[in-house]
Amino acid sequence: MKKANPSRREFLEGFGALVVSFSAFSGGVQSWAQGPFDTHESHIDPKRLDSWIAVQGDGSVTAYTGKCDFGQGQFTAQTQLVAEELCVPLERVKLIECDTNLTPDEGTTSGSQTTPTNFNHKNLALACATAREALVAMAAQRFGEHVENLQVANGVIRGKGGQRITYAELIGDRKFDLPLNQAAKRKPQNEWMILGKPVNSLDRPALMTGRFEFVHCVRVPGMAHGRVVRPPAMGASVKVVDPSSVRDLPGMVKVVVRKNFVGVVAETQYTAIQAAQKLKVDWNPGPQLPDQQTFFEEYLQKQPSRDALSVDSGDVEAQLAAAHKVVRARYTYPYQMHGSVGSSCAVADVQSGSATIWSPTQSAYPTRSCLAILLGIPVEKIHVIYKRGSGCYGLNGADAVTFDAAVLSQEAGRPVRLQYSREDEMKWENFGAAVIIEQRAGLRSDGGIAVWDREDWTADRGSRPGYDRPGNVISGMLLGYEAEPLNPSPAQKPEGELRNGSNVVPPYVAGCIDGACGGSGTVRSERVLTHVVRSPFFTGPLRSPQRIQNTFSNESFMDELAEHAGADPLAYRLQHLSDERLGNVLRATAKSAGWEPRPASSQRRARSGKASGRGIACVAYEGHNGYAALVADVEVDLDTGTIHPRRFFCALDCGPVSNPDGLRNQTEGGILQGMSRCLGEQVTWNREHVTSVDWSTYHSLYLSYDIPTITTVFIEPPGAPATGAGETAITLVPAAIANAVFDATGLRLRDVPFTAERVKAAWRQLSRPAVANV
Repeated sequence: MKKANPSRREFLEGFGALVVSFSAFSGGVQSWAQGPFDTHESHIDPKRLDSWIAVQGDGSVTAYTGKCDFGQGQFTAQTQLVAEELCVPLERVKLIECDTNLTPDEGTTSGSQTTPTNFNHKNLALACATAREALVAMAAQRFGEHVENLQVANGVIRGKGGQRITYAELIGDRKFDLPLNQAAKRKPQNEWMILGKPVNSLDRPALMTGRFEFVHCVRVPGMAHGRVVRPPAMGASVKVVDPSSVRDLPGMVKVVVRKNFVGVVAETQYTAIQAAQKLKVDWNPGPQLPDQQTFFEEYLQKQPSRDALSVDSGDVEAQLAAAHKVVRARYTYPYQMHGSVGSSCAVADVQSGSATIWSPTQSAYPTRSCLAILLGIPVEKIHVIYKRGSGCYGLNGADAVTFDAAVLSQEAGRPVRLQYSREDEMKWENFGAAVIIEQRAGLRSDGGIAVWDREDWTADRGSRPGYDRPGNVISGMLLGYEAEPLNPSPAQKPEGELRNGSNVVPPYVAGCIDGACGGSGTVRSERVLTHVVRSPFFTGPLRSPQRIQNTFSNESFMDELAEHAGADPLAYRLQHLSDERLGNVLRATAKSAGWEPRPASSQRRARSGKASGRGIACVAYEGHNGYAALVADVEVDLDTGTIHPRRFFCALDCGPVSNPDGLRNQTEGGILQGMSRCLGEQVTWNREHVTSVDWSTYHSLYLSYDIPTITTVFIEPPGAPATGAGETAITLVPAAIANAVFDATGLRLRDVPFTAERVKAAWRQLSRPAVANV
C-alpha cells in the first residue's frame, strides 16, 4: 500500500532512484546507492539539480517548482519552459507545484515574480539548462565525441557517427547528484520550438469538463466539516460561548474556542452551517470604526505614520516658488476586495504531532511555518499541498481559511474541510489598501515640468503572514497573534539605489539619490514622501498592490499637467521620459490606436447626451519589472452618468514572451478587472463592521456588462530579461479611463470608483454657470 503523503526521498525511491556522477572531461561514469539528503529547512536543497528535475525510466521528465498556478497560466508556461530547455515533447513533462514534501521553497507566488524568478538564468530555467548540458556530456562520454558535435531532440541525443541514446538510457530513474551549474547556457530565443508559442492551457480540458480538482473537491476518509463564527464587529472579543445551544443538532462534533477564535465542526456541511448560525456567543464590543464619509481627511491624514522619502532633491520648495505656474491635485483610492466568485476553502488533517494540509495558499512554505506556530507542531512534520482555489491575484481568504481548518482539525482530532460563507470571505479578507495622494508640480514658461512634489497616505495592516506573522490575517489575530507592527517613524534622507517597488515615484522624474539617477524621467527637482498609517481593516496584496493606486494618481496628474501646458498628452509624456523601453510601449500603443493629438478640453466639451473621448497612461512596473502603455476609448452618458469603455489598445514589453496566448489572456483579464475596480468596486462600512458582504452590496462588473474590444501588442527587445506581466495592464486602467473621460467631457475624476452618481455630481458642478461678483 502506498503512503498517502510521501516525502521527497520516498517519492524518488518509488522510481528506484540511483545517483549518477560523472565528469564532463574525464569520461568516467560512476554509480552508487543513494545517500542521505543534506539537511535544509525545507529538506530540498535548491542548489542541487535533483531538487528541480528528474528523468523517469520511460523518458518522461518530472519537474518541481515552488511557483504555483492559480489561474494566471504559469502551469502551462513552466511546462513549456521545461520541455523547451530539455528538448522533450510537451506531453512528456510532468510539473509538480508547491508541495512542501517535494518542491523547492520559492517563497510566495506573487508580485509578477514567477517569470523573473523561474524564466531567467536561475532556479527552474537554470536547472533545465544544467540538466540538458549534463545529459549531453554523459552522451559525449558514451560516444567518445565532443559535446559540440551532438544534437538533441525529443529526449534523444545523436552523434555525428550515427550513435543515439535516450535520456532514459542515460539516467532514467536515477539521480544526477550535481549542483546547479551557473555557467549552463539557456537555449537562445531564436531556437525556441515550444517556449514562445501559443500553447493552449494544459488544464483547460479538465476545467471545461468539470474534472479539474480544486481544493473544494478534496475529500479525505473520516472528514468532517467546519464553519467559523466571526465577531459581530471589528475588534470585538469573546465574553462567553454556550456550546449547549447547538448540542441537539444531529451530527454535531465539537464547538471550538481558542482565545477569540470560535468555530464549529460537524459531520455534514449543512449541520456545520446550522451550528454556526445558532451558536450563542456573547461578545465584548470593539472600538468604533472611522466614519467612511470623512475617512481620508479626518482619519487617514491624521494618524501616526511610518514615513519614507523615496527621492528628495532638496530644492522642491524653492523650485515651486520660482515656477511659472503651480498645479495641484488630490486623488483618492478606496479599499477594494478580491471578491473571488467562489469562497475560500481548505482541508486539514492534523494528527498527533503531524499535519497534512490541502491549501489554496500562494505561499506553501511560509504557510507551513505559520501553521507550525499555530499548531505547536515541528515545521518538518507539516505537509502543505497546494490545490488551486478561488481566483485571487493577491491575498483573499486562502491563508486564513487554511489556518482555520487546521485549528478545527486539531481540536476535533480528525480531518476537517472548511469552506467560508460569502460573508466570512468578503467581510474579513485582506483588502487592497486605501490611499490618498496629493500632487504638486511647477511648470516653466514653456510648459515643461520644472519640479514634481508628491505626498501620499496609505492605510496598511498586515499583508501576507509570511513565515512568522500569522496575525497578519484575521485567523491569527483571533488566535492571539499580533499583526506586523507599524512603528511610526519620521522620514530619513534616501540612500543607496532608487527603490520604486510600489510605483510611488512618477516615471517622469529622474529618481536621483546621491547623484545616481534610477528613474525613467527627466525632472530633477523631485520629492516623494509616503506616510504609512495603521488601517482599521486587514490589508494585503490585491492585484497590482499600491501600484494601481499610485499609477492612477501619477498618470492622471501627468494628463492634468499636459492640459495646463497646452500639450498633447502623448507628446508631453514622451517629452519628459528618458527610459527607451517605456517610450517604446507608448509609441507602439499610440500607433496601434491611431492616436491623433488631442485638442484643448474647451474645444471638445459635450453639453448633453453621450460624449466620446480617449485617454492614455503608461507604467514602468515596479521601476523595471515590465513596461506597458494603454489607450482607452470611452463613451460617457451625461444623462445617466455611466461610463462605457468601448476599446482598449495595450502595448506590453515584458522581455521574451513564454506563451503569447497566455500573456494575451493575462492582459485582457487585467484590463477587465481594472474596469471593474475603477467603475464600481469599493468596500463599505458603518461604525461597527464592513457592510459590503455580498454581490448586492459590493459592486463588481457582471457578465452581462458590454465588454470592450481589446487590442494587444507585444514588444520583445533582443537580449532583454524576462519580466513580470500579470499586473502591468491592470495598473493603467483607472488612469486611462479617467483621462478619456476628461477628453470627452472636461470632467476630471480624481476619486475611484467612477460611479454614475459621482459622474453626475461632477457634471452638475462643471455645468453650473459662474456667478458674477456684485
